[in-house]
Amino acid sequence: MALRNAILATLLDGESSGYDLAKSFNASVANFWTATPQQLYRELDKMESQGLVAARVVEQRRRPTKRLFSLTDAGAAELAEFTTRAPKPTAIRDELLVQVQAIEAGDDKEVRRAVADRMAIAETKLKQFERLRERLLGESAEADFLATAPRVGPYLTLARGIAFEQENIRWCEKVLAALDRRDGDERHG
Repeated sequence: MALRNAILATLLDGESSGYDLAKSFNASVANFWTATPQQLYRELDKMESQGLVAARVVEQRRRPTKRLFSLTDAGAAELAEFTTRAPKPTAIRDELLVQVQAIEAGDDKEVRRAVADRMAIAETKLKQFERLRERLLGESAEADFLATAPRVGPYLTLARGIAFEQENIRWCEKVLAALDRRDGDERHG
């Protein structure tokens, strides 16, 4: 998947400035796609030159001029075509997993710290995602929301992000518990 597809999907919610798009990525899309603001702006410029998005300039008082981007018919067609392709399988490339794999040859204390740090990051992200879920659902039960909301894609991808961070936390807890038991066995063995 290219960054452009994530941008096109985000613009389904309507016109957005590059700044707001970057905030949206951090708030919702970050559970499955990350990009720096610079990457977003570069991609938006390319997409505009290719006719996938249109930009209109908005003059602001006491603030810099901003451009608001919207999906064009060509952008909507590209996004629709993207949804027909078989997605590439997800591949995990995670340095922490390599560190855990090599823990016996490395610095046990530093690997534990890295696992604890990853768990703290996952807990923070999980809280953010859960707050976003509450905002999306409002007073609706999940089943009602899914049956009646005009767009369910953002909620469904958020649900995947929540499950992913929950699993990250479970895995980190398991690693730390296993290392603690191992240390206890070595001390008493």
